Amino acid sequence: MKHEQELETRVMTDTAYVPPRPLPLSATTSLLRVLWKREGDLLSLLPANAYRVDAGWLGWSRRSILVVNEPGEVRRLLANEDGIFPKNDLMTGAVEPLIGDSIFVSSGETWRRQRRMVAPAFGNLQLAAAFSAMEGAVDDREAALDEAAASGEPVSIDLVMSWLTADVICRTVFSAPLAHGVAQDVYDDFKIFERSAAHVELKRLILSPAFEDIPQHAPVLAACARIREHLGTMVDPHLREGAAFNDIASAVVAARDPATGERFTREELIDQLGVFFLAGHETSASALIWAFFIAATRPEQLARIRAEVDAVCGSGPVAFEHMPKLTYLRNFFREVLRLYPPITFIPRVALEPCEIAGRKVKRGAMVMIAPWTLHRHREYWKNAEVFDPDRWTPERADEMTKDAYIPFGLGPRVCVGAAFAGVEAVLILARLLRRYDFDVKDADKVRPVARLTTRPAESMRAILTRRAD
Repeated sequence: MKHEQELETRVMTDTAYVPPRPLPLSATTSLLRVLWKREGDLLSLLPANAYRVDAGWLGWSRRSILVVNEPGEVRRLLANEDGIFPKNDLMTGAVEPLIGDSIFVSSGETWRRQRRMVAPAFGNLQLAAAFSAMEGAVDDREAALDEAAASGEPVSIDLVMSWLTADVICRTVFSAPLAHGVAQDVYDDFKIFERSAAHVELKRLILSPAFEDIPQHAPVLAACARIREHLGTMVDPHLREGAAFNDIASAVVAARDPATGERFTREELIDQLGVFFLAGHETSASALIWAFFIAATRPEQLARIRAEVDAVCGSGPVAFEHMPKLTYLRNFFREVLRLYPPITFIPRVALEPCEIAGRKVKRGAMVMIAPWTLHRHREYWKNAEVFDPDRWTPERADEMTKDAYIPFGLGPRVCVGAAFAGVEAVLILARLLRRYDFDVKDADKVRPVARLTTRPAESMRAILTRRAD
């Protein structure tokens, strides 16, 4: 009887698991908290009200910041059919030195041309071909992690995932592993960019007027210049006469605008492939960090994942044809993306006065679409803060609210690499969770912050133990 009661208590606790999150406070208290910590963390800036309203003003700022949660308005804003809600100038100013006027920041006809040319590079045929490159990256990382497990020294989950996803991008985009000298230089300089360019300067956010130039610090500009030079070095072999690569870069090099027949120039190629490196490895790494944290700290989740991988894959390789069959693991990752969307905020700017969800919006106002608050909104999700992969089963489809789940964006600007990221994540989780136990150190102190992506405030460290084959 006592055992049954303990089991019931454990099941109830497991079912209602709420992973780490900032404690929502009043708008004034939230601002004081962020200023005191000096982390530039927008998650901590969000007041409790931001999780409840369909749309609401985020405290006070010179330019006005409207957080929008209502799914219909979110779709309208992201579709931007009237052309008055382009990417916010604070975002474009931060990333433009690295990726220029690429698909990530462009708008209007420029964006439509780029989208037509880039999207086919991530089609099903390219994805199947890229899978072997993903496997090679995981093979090399497993070899390094085996050494770490044997030594008993803790590893940084952040660094492991960043390295692994960057390696995947280098192999699938450029046919070059990350250990290659040029790729390693790109990775090192990107860390400089991530730490500096993506750091939110609250003074600028609150006090600066709209459309102001966003100056970047000299080390960031230098790092961006080096990254672009290295990307050019990796692009150039694909431009040579008779080049025979079977990767994403070659598909983008060969792309033609259906309307004009024109190809990307070399500088445009560097812009677009820079996006793949920036978005393709950083966002995947962010989501995977949280996936490994939850799997490592929730034994019941880990047991279900391992049981499914064993049932689907046996003791052999995790193959491309297994991806659709790993149903629970895919739902597990969907739920990670819901509670820890890599792109925490999708900022837009109003080019002219307008109305959004009944609020009058002035020209230059920041329109903040926040997957973080939308995915945790109690109006659109049952037990919104609870981690529950089974909410994604067909039997519970009636719980879903249309357009309330946007980890990869929505509408015409949905991420072209969404399918790529899903396959990559399932492969990495299946392989590494089957091979290792992860003992996360100070798990109770882990908390998320929003910088370039949703990351732990401090590096997440774990001791790995190799499981018996």
